[in-house]
Amino acid sequence: MSATNIHSVLDELLNRQDLPLEAVIDRHFSPAYRQRTNGCWDDRAGFTRHARKLREIVASARIEMLDELRDGNRYADRHRVYIARRDGTHVVQEVYLFAELDIDGRFLRVEETTLMLEGTEADRDIGSVQ
Repeated sequence: MSATNIHSVLDELLNRQDLPLEAVIDRHFSPAYRQRTNGCWDDRAGFTRHARKLREIVASARIEMLDELRDGNRYADRHRVYIARRDGTHVVQEVYLFAELDIDGRFLRVEETTLMLEGTEADRDIGSVQ
């Protein structure tokens, strides 16, 4: 299996809502997955709740990769996500992400910080909404 990347993950989670969420999670995330977003840790079950909620509120997203680096099982990137919400509003976030991949190339751990470039104060937590 080839190693995953954040562009593929976000595209499948947000733009390919015809794909079953559990299949997307299994393909890209280790069973032991943990994520820290803006200082708050979550396990795979919490991340799955987050992804399910995103699918409820996001109509589509465009992912712009600004930087992407790999070194063995380490992965880092800086990307922007341009989100069109189902309510017609838009959000733009820039994300700084550092990750560790498992032996199968899936995300084992992600630590990220988000910077909202466009949106309302209520959109600030879109990176961790459940």
